[in-house]
Amino acid sequence: QVQLVESGGGLVQAGGSLRLSCAASGRTFSTYVMGWFRQAPGKERQFVAAISSSGGITYYADSVKGRFTISRDNAKKTAYLHMNSLKPEDMAVYYCAAGYGTVVDMRVNYWGQGTQVTVSS
Repeated sequence: QVQLVESGGGLVQAGGSLRLSCAASGRTFSTYVMGWFRQAPGKERQFVAAISSSGGITYYADSVKGRFTISRDNAKKTAYLHMNSLKPEDMAVYYCAAGYGTVVDMRVNYWGQGTQVTVSS
């Protein structure tokens, strides 16, 4: 069993930056593919980024490529999402996820509770 707790969301102006963190419990963090997803009001949850268990492979949605960076620290059992050049369309609840598979085809086993990111124009 893994519990995921996100933090770092908040209000930022367009063009600004935020760093989201996802702290995991349990002893098997380093075996999981970690991912970030987001859900805007009235829309389906969508994939944002994923990172392999070792951290060596990353994959991004086209909409965030070049602006967002996913990373992880297995010693701290924490995953991160660095978000730069934020746009109003990035505004959503961001969810951390842990699972298996590949960064391109991640199968989510666990979800965090979500953290709100609000971008003002």
